[in-house]
Amino acid sequence: MTSATSTPVVHSAGGRRRAGSIAWHVGALVVLAVVLYPVVWVIGASFKPSKDIIASLDLLPTKPVWANFSGLADGISGISISSFFWNSLMYAVLAVVGVVLSSSLTAYAFAKIRFAGRNLLFTLMIGTLLLPYHVLLIPQYVLFRNLELTDTLVPLVAGKFLAVEAFFVFLMVQFMRGLPRELDEAARLDGCGHFRTYWSIVLPLSRPAIITSAIFTFINAWNDFMGPLIYLNTPEKYTVSLGLMMFRDQEGISNYGSMIAMSLVALVPVIAFFMAFQRYLIDGMATSGLK
Repeated sequence: MTSATSTPVVHSAGGRRRAGSIAWHVGALVVLAVVLYPVVWVIGASFKPSKDIIASLDLLPTKPVWANFSGLADGISGISISSFFWNSLMYAVLAVVGVVLSSSLTAYAFAKIRFAGRNLLFTLMIGTLLLPYHVLLIPQYVLFRNLELTDTLVPLVAGKFLAVEAFFVFLMVQFMRGLPRELDEAARLDGCGHFRTYWSIVLPLSRPAIITSAIFTFINAWNDFMGPLIYLNTPEKYTVSLGLMMFRDQEGISNYGSMIAMSLVALVPVIAFFMAFQRYLIDGMATSGLK
């Protein structure tokens, strides 16, 4: 009697688990379709004539054309597309270098050095996250204009080298606080000062936090629109985000095909940067940065 009655219960429990698993996978596929729809739309639209991008409701083109991509070689208003990508690359690389160096050095001071007012300064730094970007925009622009540094990359990257990115400082502080104090003590016994300890011990062990900060900084700088819009005036110095805006002329006629094709090409460096460093990010997180 016991085995006869327990068999239907087992089958019932297995059926519920199978139904739950199927429902979970179906829901995941629906969410994936919603997330990937804009990407598929951009890919499809990049192979459509400009007149069909808005008028046609088809997700993918019936007759793909390559004119949108070949037209990029002609440039915009006599300006080569490669100059936009070079300017964005310079901006993104300088931003990554500045954030990694300044934020990690500041984080080491907050995490490893005891000094008067440390907690107060750290709290004030975290408080800057609550300041809207637009509050500081006007005084910063006036400052750089008086210094005659507008229309250059200096206003865009200067703050990166001054540890103004409080989020990345906070991220690295929290990670460095988890590193064993015994490493610092061993370094001091070997005669290392703070800078040698930071450079030779703490910085290599903080690779997961550094790579995470580098990835997000690169993406943010590459996609930045507001900063270049405010500080850059010469079209030859425009970044990719501003270069896309040039596909619209004063008469309101837009070359949507080339604009979307360039948007698709602009995704390649971001994806390549992420794919190049994700292995180090995963490996670092798996080992918690300790060897």
